[in-house]
Amino acid sequence: MDKDKEQKAQKEQPEQAEEKEPAAGEEIPEAEKAAPPAEEDKKSEKRKKSSGDKEKLQKLEAELKELKEQHLRVLAEYDNFRKRTQNEKAGIYNNAVSDTVQGLLPIADNIALALAQENASAEDMKKGVEMISAQIDAAFGKLGLVPMGEVGEAFDPKRHNAVAHIEDEALGENVIAAVYQKGYLLGDRVVRCAMVQVAN
Repeated sequence: MDKDKEQKAQKEQPEQAEEKEPAAGEEIPEAEKAAPPAEEDKKSEKRKKSSGDKEKLQKLEAELKELKEQHLRVLAEYDNFRKRTQNEKAGIYNNAVSDTVQGLLPIADNIALALAQENASAEDMKKGVEMISAQIDAAFGKLGLVPMGEVGEAFDPKRHNAVAHIEDEALGENVIAAVYQKGYLLGDRVVRCAMVQVAN
């Protein structure tokens, strides 16, 4: 009896094994065709990585666009600043010229009046010129101009232009003996050097 059971069991086992293997013409079920889980994980990781790269690229493109816009704004602001500065400089120059001319116009008017006098004596003309000279000094004072170059001052090549030289024992060494043309200072700036004669 036991032998019969064993023989039956042996016969059934190959049949079961045959059922598991598909025949040559049979199709493989979809579940069996599916890729192993490890390959699916790799594919999903690649998809995630590519989507992450796309997001990074979009983010970088947005940052680049923003930086370009900032750059263009800065260029426009600089151009406006440059134009505004040029206009301000031109305005300052025009205001300075206008203020200077306003200070000199009364002097020009008095010179024109003096020249219009036909029967003025030499003494009257001299007084008129003296008054005009005082007016000029007052106008220069308002503008901040200070005269320089007096007889007896020490010679300074930065402020004085020596056009002549004399030997005189009565005067000190390297001092101004005569002034041919006054010089002027505006603050620390030399507007015009004094034309002088230097002694010893």
